[in-house]
Amino acid sequence: MIAGEYEPSPFEYAADQVAQYEATGGAEGRTLQGADCVILTTRGRKSGKLRKTPLMRVERDGQYAVVASMGGAPNHPVWYLNLLDDPLVTLQDGLDAVDYRARTATPEEKADWWPVAVAAWPAYADYQTKTDRDIPVVLFDPV
Repeated sequence: MIAGEYEPSPFEYAADQVAQYEATGGAEGRTLQGADCVILTTRGRKSGKLRKTPLMRVERDGQYAVVASMGGAPNHPVWYLNLLDDPLVTLQDGLDAVDYRARTATPEEKADWWPVAVAAWPAYADYQTKTDRDIPVVLFDPV
């Protein structure tokens, strides 16, 4: 796992969910609004501290993706900006926490992964209609 000092999210619901998820290996806190989630650990681009974010679990054949939707907001989520600055991340799915190098999917990869993401969390399709920004799909390469 990437090393450093952990600073919980300023959003209490996210900090509480991460704490519950990690304390139970994902036995509790594993869902967001009824859908499975994973915990993404990034390094804060300003603070240098570890940041942990619960995100919808998008998986196919043992490979993962996450979607930087922020509910269709006009700006990218902070966790995405963090991994652009430092792409070494940890992704935890249940008890399994693995280090990866995160990268933004190419347009072709996004076209391939988008239906998988929407199947995992149908609201993603609606989120894209709410914003002019192209919502990034993030893929993970083994370290």
